Amino acid sequence: MRLRALLDTDALGLRLLGGEDELDRSVRGVMTTDLRDPSRYLSGGELVLTGLAWRRGAADSEPFVRILAGAGVSGLAAGEAELGDVPGDLVEACARHRLPLFAVHETVAFATITEHVVRQVSGERAGDLAAVVDRHRRLMTSGPAGGGPEVVLDLLGSDLDLRAWVLSPTGRQIAGAGGTPLPKPVAAALAGHHLAAARTGRRAPHRAVVDGAMYSLFPVGSTGRGALPASRDVRESVLSDWLLAVEADAGDWPPARLDLLQGVTQLIAVERDRRDAARTVRRRLAQEVLELVQTGAPPAEIAARLRVAAPVLLPGLGTAPHWQVVVARVEWGEAEGRPGAGTPADPSDVVAGGPVAQALLEEILVDPAVTGPDSADRIAVAHTGEEAVALVPLPAAPAPQDGGPDAARDGTEAGPALHADVLLAAVREPLSAGLAEDGRLTLGVSAAVHSPEGLRGALEEARHARRVAAARPGRVCAAGHHELASHVLLLPFVPDDVRRAFTARLLDPLRDYDRRHRAELIPTLEAFLDCDGSWTRCASRLHLHVNTLRYRIGRIEQLTGRDLSRLEDKLDFFLALRMS
Repeated sequence: MRLRALLDTDALGLRLLGGEDELDRSVRGVMTTDLRDPSRYLSGGELVLTGLAWRRGAADSEPFVRILAGAGVSGLAAGEAELGDVPGDLVEACARHRLPLFAVHETVAFATITEHVVRQVSGERAGDLAAVVDRHRRLMTSGPAGGGPEVVLDLLGSDLDLRAWVLSPTGRQIAGAGGTPLPKPVAAALAGHHLAAARTGRRAPHRAVVDGAMYSLFPVGSTGRGALPASRDVRESVLSDWLLAVEADAGDWPPARLDLLQGVTQLIAVERDRRDAARTVRRRLAQEVLELVQTGAPPAEIAARLRVAAPVLLPGLGTAPHWQVVVARVEWGEAEGRPGAGTPADPSDVVAGGPVAQALLEEILVDPAVTGPDSADRIAVAHTGEEAVALVPLPAAPAPQDGGPDAARDGTEAGPALHADVLLAAVREPLSAGLAEDGRLTLGVSAAVHSPEGLRGALEEARHARRVAAARPGRVCAAGHHELASHVLLLPFVPDDVRRAFTARLLDPLRDYDRRHRAELIPTLEAFLDCDGSWTRCASRLHLHVNTLRYRIGRIEQLTGRDLSRLEDKLDFFLALRMS
């Protein structure tokens, strides 16, 4: 029942003192207390009745209300028999914590209120259980075939007053009821919670609190021919399964309601299987092009395959003037205590990384501004061995409308290219949770190429960039083609012992001096190199007199035996700072 209903019953003698905006809260029970800290007896959703015997002074109200609010109670009803009127300090504390407060007339016994609430809640639960079977039948017959997952989510909202969203493993919204999108940070956090809980083997639904709201998370697996046996390793599916996020606490739901939500996830799984089936053509096209590129097929043959792929990957937009290649790899190690892990020699415990990387790459390459299950209709991803390879067409950029010098390009220039860091920025947090302590995702992005002849080089470039990413620390790493023409390409491959010895020899004397004299020699050196050895610009950046800067640089040269006017010594310092 709702708190609002209590005010409609005159026999209860309740008078609202604060919290009018919170009267739609549900009441799941009643608890009477005069303890200063009743938290051990609270589970959330209660109407708390108190005679105020715990109150010795005005300072007692704040901690008492804070405990109730933290326990998630629905409201507080204070009796007037002990003190006459409800104290103002209690009213103020409830207002601060947004806790609805009622005054109970001295002629009304707490037992009367308790009996009324218990009777109402029990009746509503019985009605809910009686109706849930009919709702289940309606949901199962409505199905997503006619209008996608939104049909099922709308029924959840109208019949059970539940707001729900379907999310991808990266937190991208696939469907939502009522046109109310879930904020992207909340969606990403929920996806991370779900992936982390799934990796531990905890039984669903998983519960998570984000921005003060409670959500229950249900996995949406595959039901088609590609569905994995229940005994297979969770790592094979956790990074590709959708999830159903329901804004409610399923912890105290009856079995019938939980069964209903499980039925909903099965309906949504049908939609997921339909999406996967639609991707089959794009995957096959990508596989054909990849095989031609890797076997050194003539450019004319590759071009013919691309002409076949263009109507599928660029519907209504003609051919693509440029293409990019993205390579991804998911690698699994052994983590202690991982559920279901066998010995390393056990073939059944080997997780194939290629299909997992393929599903992840298809998700990562979706435009984050687009929602819906079909937003990946321009992505072709194949997998070979343990890596996935994406062939990404870049539609032509629109010609300028101002008649300027670029107006004559007639759409022959490619639109915005993909950048490695941007691809992973929004998905790094949830994917890191899914990879846990034994998985890594590394990704490399090539430059855009404008002809079939360039695809082989683009593939090798993307693979080299992925190896650069693999040499970095972290669960989710990416590198782009621009890093292959830089010292950045070399630094990750320097052995750790060489790296430590090199940086120690050059920088440890400066660090020791800075610790003893607070001279800031290291920041000065960084600024000097960043300003290309310009005394004037460096002094201006550090807000120093040029003579002071010259003194510090002289001290650096004295401590290290190097000469910062020589290019070789500048380069050594630059690399040492980068590797430190």
